[in-house]
Amino acid sequence: MVLTKEEQEKLEYSGYRFAGQHSHAGAKICHWTKKSILNEGECYKQKFYGIESHRCLQMSPAIPFCHQKCSFCWRDLSLTKTEWKGDYDDPKTIIDDCVKAQRNLLCGFFGNEKADKKKLEESKDPTNAAISLAGEPTLYPEIDDLINEFEKRKFTTFLVSNGLLYEKLRALENEPTQLYLSLDAPNKKTYNSICNPQINDGWTKLNRSLELLSSFDSRTCIRTTCVKGENMKNPEEYSELINKANPDYIEIKAYMCVGYSRKRLTLDNMPEHTEVRDFAEKIANLTGREIVNESEISRVVLVK
Repeated sequence: MVLTKEEQEKLEYSGYRFAGQHSHAGAKICHWTKKSILNEGECYKQKFYGIESHRCLQMSPAIPFCHQKCSFCWRDLSLTKTEWKGDYDDPKTIIDDCVKAQRNLLCGFFGNEKADKKKLEESKDPTNAAISLAGEPTLYPEIDDLINEFEKRKFTTFLVSNGLLYEKLRALENEPTQLYLSLDAPNKKTYNSICNPQINDGWTKLNRSLELLSSFDSRTCIRTTCVKGENMKNPEEYSELINKANPDYIEIKAYMCVGYSRKRLTLDNMPEHTEVRDFAEKIANLTGREIVNESEISRVVLVK
């Protein structure tokens, strides 16, 4: 077992459900999945890309593993291992168990009179996998086969990566529907400060992934989490990196002061939507793009 029994129970208490036998993969119901079932709103991914929030499976094959300890991460970084250790479960088992966990976690909504019955029935069979719940998904040894297995089951897949395993990205035979690369700093100094890489040459490896991005046939997106007072600076340097990557989309999103990040940052680090939009406008102008959508409630702006 990668996680101790106590560590696993701690995560389960906060809503995680583990898949397989080796406690490295699992699912958790997204806030917006619940909101959608109650017809109280949808995730910005539905607004931007047409993903149905009530049919989205938020999961990860590598919950305890990441080679960064970002200051803005809402996870409990004390549980994070920076390299893969131990045995692992196969993609079919992971997906089967994650879907089962999703159904079990949503069962309480069947007694809720406010729940949309049609959406609730549809939620039993998710159609999109947000491979981004926790950890770095490309550390999972069978990430290529996991994407392929999702595709066999008619899922769309949104894979979020920190870009440090550029070799794994380059070797993917099965591309996700949308590949996100996190770009949370305009230069090496800021990157080391805010992303706290636990391996050598993190900045160099991220840049290798940025150079790879335009070679993907799938939809690609650069995501920047804006931490006020930390990384909302040097838009010219961001723009040079973005131009090198040439993604289909850029998401400029506010850091949200939630979870364990509150032990490292404060409400003062959470920018207002107007500040995020102003920063996105600078990026758009410098990259010859334009703002095409936004979600004020999620404090995120889409640039294309």
